[in-house]
Amino acid sequence: MSIAPETSVYPALRVAVIGAGYWGPNLARNFAMSSDWELVAICDMDLERAAALARKTGEPAVVSSVEELLRDHAIDAVAIATPARTHHGIAMAALAAGKHVVVEKPLADNSVRGTEMVEAARAAGLILMADHTYCYTPAVLKIRELLEAGELGEILYIDSVRINLGLVQPDVDVFWDLAPHDLSILDFVLPGGLNPLSVTAQGADPLNAGKACVGYMNMPLDNGALAHINVNWLSPTKIRQMVIGGSRKTLVWDDLNPQQRLSIFDRGVNLDRQAMIRADAEDRKGATISYRLGDTWSPALSEFEPLGLMVAELASSIRSGNAAPTDGLSALRVLKVLEEASASLATGSLPQTHNPDSSLETAS
Repeated sequence: MSIAPETSVYPALRVAVIGAGYWGPNLARNFAMSSDWELVAICDMDLERAAALARKTGEPAVVSSVEELLRDHAIDAVAIATPARTHHGIAMAALAAGKHVVVEKPLADNSVRGTEMVEAARAAGLILMADHTYCYTPAVLKIRELLEAGELGEILYIDSVRINLGLVQPDVDVFWDLAPHDLSILDFVLPGGLNPLSVTAQGADPLNAGKACVGYMNMPLDNGALAHINVNWLSPTKIRQMVIGGSRKTLVWDDLNPQQRLSIFDRGVNLDRQAMIRADAEDRKGATISYRLGDTWSPALSEFEPLGLMVAELASSIRSGNAAPTDGLSALRVLKVLEEASASLATGSLPQTHNPDSSLETAS
């Protein structure tokens, strides 16, 4: 994915932000700052909150309902920053009105509704995009570039940790709150997207909150690798780290270390040597593990605001007609893995076989 240019030779597209709560202000600010966009309206049931946001973003119109927005304002797209249970209804109304849609994670509250959104956008020839913001960070773009180039060799394992002393959400468990970030990143950087063979989840509720507050997810991948995600609302320390181990090198991403977010380690088990030993039956009993000790380096990363790139990519997709880097299908893959994690929890952590909808995949 190329980084969209800072300035545009095209006329500005017109957008409205729906939801002025937690995430809406970030979207509104980036749309207002972008040369690709004209922020036309802020829509929120709380008009005072919408008006306060409008004053900070160039005084766009303020409306209290989606119906009023779609009826009275000429817009090209909407950005939805409302609770997940409302995404489907708002997106379907916008798509029916001929508007492109970007929606914050998760795409919807279940895959049936998510699939309806994907199919409606495809039928109307409109862009449906998920705001998987981490996928537009310099570090994740570099990870994708390194994996595409085969820098790490064959992927052997992935270990992702996202823990902190966080707010226990009233409507979702820790998997649905935190894991979408890690899942969307994996879908973005892995060639072919995230298509695990199965999903197994284990959760704990030490707070008696009625939902998992600590969670572990395991996903075997089709090349024999294992992906593991640890999410936790109860940790006194905040960790945002992902390790991707390859047959040639290992990558460590520490999102909380601005001086060295990415590190590439050219050291580990010498797999070529181990394969040679295994091939010789006489030497097998006396064989010892052979290690490779090489250099460690950190790639240089560009500096830009991820949401700024996201809104630029949305404009680029609308103008070109090409799928967005984090399109509806990628968001649907993430949503299905979350559902399989929930099913595993409900059945006592039994693995759930992953069955992506092939009809949607081939139609993309």
